[in-house]
Amino acid sequence: MATIELSGGTVHYRVAGPEESAAPPVVFVHAFLTDGALWTRVADRLAERGIRSYAPTWPLGAHPIAMKPGADLSPRGIARLIVEFLDALDLDAVTLVGNDTGGALCQFAIDEDSRRIGRVVLTNCDGVDVFPPAAFKPLFALLRNERRARFLAGQMRARPLRQSWLGFGLLAHDLPAELTRAWIEPALRDDGVVRDLVRFLRAVDPKELLDVAARLHRFQGPVTLVWGTGDPAFSVKLGRRIQEWFRDARFVPVPKSRTFVPLDAPQQLTDEIVAIAADQEVASVSARSRRSGDR
Repeated sequence: MATIELSGGTVHYRVAGPEESAAPPVVFVHAFLTDGALWTRVADRLAERGIRSYAPTWPLGAHPIAMKPGADLSPRGIARLIVEFLDALDLDAVTLVGNDTGGALCQFAIDEDSRRIGRVVLTNCDGVDVFPPAAFKPLFALLRNERRARFLAGQMRARPLRQSWLGFGLLAHDLPAELTRAWIEPALRDDGVVRDLVRFLRAVDPKELLDVAARLHRFQGPVTLVWGTGDPAFSVKLGRRIQEWFRDARFVPVPKSRTFVPLDAPQQLTDEIVAIAADQEVASVSARSRRSGDR
């Protein structure tokens, strides 16, 4: 696990795959109350196919170290951290991959600065005017208060509750209990992490994401939506609506998978990431051209 100092604080990330790779790098953006380990099954498969990936743990409530007190932890603020991460590591023509809340953050990042982003893969996620989906609104409302957030984190120590539909159980068929335990651990030991997650939730506004959606057609690169069709939270209809806002987007259904496609269908998601990266040379030239034009 590596760390990098960004303007908002320390970000931990895992790197997988060869240092020298002909394929463009992949950067993952995970869901709220999860961490970079959400992507391990996909990252390891990409590494076997010669693709290097980066799985940061963004400040979304499961990060190991609280961010700076003045850090902008709104969705757009975290999108700026994503862009800053790409700049700091000098990653070009990136395949940006997002899930759940992370998919919304990918959309904000595209809107903020897409010069280093060559293509995008979105799995089940927020989009258009859905942020969060109806199934998560009660939870988001509860977690906007620090005291309630700490109390709920404490309740999630109990494995049966944590793995149930009241915890993470709705999000994946294959959901390791040790993984969900790791996701709640930072909030149990660090009040600063709780404050960070509350700051993020208080800044979530579906009107802002809808405003971003109106500009997604400006993104020049290809987009693939790899969408679990067995998801009670993010419907296929929503995925199709998101697809319509991009100028060049494919929709790939994943039968029976729930929200966390990286856990339920890692091989299919890996295959789609590899497929969209096949136009790497064109994307790399395009990215370099956009960056040169802005100087």
